[in-house]
Amino acid sequence: MTILDEIAYDQAGPRGAEAVVLVHAAVADRRMWEHQFRALSERYRVIRYDWRGHGESADAPGEVCHHEDLLAVMDALGVERAALVGCSMGGAYATEAALVAPGRVAALALICSGLAGHTWPPEMLAQARERVRSSVPEERLARYLQGNAEEVDPADVRAMADAHTLWQVAGPDRGRDALSDEVWEAATEMCRLVFQRSWTGPHGTERLLSPPTAGRLHEIAAPTLVINGLADVPGIQEVSDLLAKGIPGARVVDLPETGHLPPLERPEEVTAALTAFLPDVFAA
Repeated sequence: MTILDEIAYDQAGPRGAEAVVLVHAAVADRRMWEHQFRALSERYRVIRYDWRGHGESADAPGEVCHHEDLLAVMDALGVERAALVGCSMGGAYATEAALVAPGRVAALALICSGLAGHTWPPEMLAQARERVRSSVPEERLARYLQGNAEEVDPADVRAMADAHTLWQVAGPDRGRDALSDEVWEAATEMCRLVFQRSWTGPHGTERLLSPPTAGRLHEIAAPTLVINGLADVPGIQEVSDLLAKGIPGARVVDLPETGHLPPLERPEEVTAALTAFLPDVFAA
């Protein structure tokens, strides 16, 4: 049994081409990369996969280390070196992989990225409680989070997914109409699956890199592109700024009127940024 028996993935592109691995956001699954997967595979070997406990991958009981899974997927597919493109916490796991195995990471593209070891500002956490967690009654939500609810009300799953998508994917200062119907439906569908699985599946623990990435950005040697959505949650935009300033030589692309999932909301712009970035790093 290999990791590919537990991890759902897709790959496409020319045999022998340079590899690009797409690492999705915590509120999504590998479907968020549809535009980039199709477009980049015209030139590169492109791989997208679902984290354990997400999408079509197996549940994640016990301890899970996502950057180790990322490298294990590369091992199982015979990928020695790749550019890693990560969104949200997918970006955080990509940076961990770059620190653990620098010779295997040709480049990083970090989109509205998280950062392991970073402390989220209190005002961001308060806003999340007010706008997202309040969408489900407190007592029921506590049972869901603890994994001891006898059943999970589908209406609660939908309410939480809708609230989270509105706050983060659209952005705290935008409304539902900021997202097209297609983007809204795709985002909420993926988000509903995330909450449904996390509230009903086995509860595991996550192991992050130690010492954490937040204090080690200066160690990252891979060429790095930071993509920031200017309508994203301000606390997340602050992380993009930390990455841009902390990783030597990092390039920055700011996308106006864009929330937390630019690959889904602004697919052409993200693909164009990656298409401009990748040839230089692979040629180096």
